[in-house]
Amino acid sequence: MKKRNLDKKIRAKIVGIGFLLLVFSCRTYTISTSSFREQMIKAKSENMTEVEINNPLFYRNIRCSSNNIDQLIVKDKTGNKICMNNSPSIELRVTYRNGKKFHFYFDTVILENDTLKGGRSRFAQNLTQSIPLDSIVKIEVQDGGKNFNYQN
Repeated sequence: MKKRNLDKKIRAKIVGIGFLLLVFSCRTYTISTSSFREQMIKAKSENMTEVEINNPLFYRNIRCSSNNIDQLIVKDKTGNKICMNNSPSIELRVTYRNGKKFHFYFDTVILENDTLKGGRSRFAQNLTQSIPLDSIVKIEVQDGGKNFNYQN
């Protein structure tokens, strides 16, 4: 009986450590709303291109529209500038003034009339959100590590 309890404790510790590594392995970067506005000025709905992304859950690929931004300049937690290449796994976490947060896939995000518009899901592409830039207090960027890749 004691050996079973010991095995359960060891498994629980291993799972806990694995979970912590997973949570803290994704580096999160920030970008100011003014820098975001400057970098996204060319990302308009008329400039979107049709792309195909692998679907890690099913056999068929996903077709969606992607912005024309190749790179995004962000800052790490010490203030160093980092250049992130656009990919289907890059995610934005946008925080409103009231503390409410929304997640977007970066390659679906466009800027129209000082409003950020973007897709929140790869699988339910109609799940979109529009947020006025002046209501945003924080923009965080990270590579979510999801197995999404462009196929074309």
